Amino acid sequence: MNILEFIDKGGIIVYILIFLNIIGFSIIIYKFLTLPQVKKILQNITMNLDVNKDLESQIEYEIKKLESGLVIIKNIAIISPLLGLLGTVVGIYSSFEAISQKGLGDPTIFSGGIAVALITTIAGIIVSIPHQIAYNHFISFIDKIELRAKKEIIGNIK
Repeated sequence: MNILEFIDKGGIIVYILIFLNIIGFSIIIYKFLTLPQVKKILQNITMNLDVNKDLESQIEYEIKKLESGLVIIKNIAIISPLLGLLGTVVGIYSSFEAISQKGLGDPTIFSGGIAVALITTIAGIIVSIPHQIAYNHFISFIDKIELRAKKEIIGNIK
């Protein structure tokens, strides 16, 4: 079975997972290209500091801007296996429906629904794992930027 047959057999849930994967990887690629520019980020934080505002709250504000899009990645990582599980339940349900209508005489009646169940489960896990890894990586990276900003900016002013 080639990949297109695999996707088609998984049905609408696999297409939803592919759509989520495209959205998630677009954000991941954008973050991989923009976040490593730590010096530029620290300069932006320094330039945007308002002398009337608390330095720590301004740093927190700039860090929150860096975190934009990460909630989407996190939600995709969480929702994908649940969608896969939904596909599993739908596939098994359709297998039992086929059995109740046609009996157990032909095992291929049961196998079609099981195939859908397994395909959606596999697709959900495949989508979830890289998104969870990317989310954890970005959160860790942003935490390091925040610590560095507090050390360099607040440390230099005090």
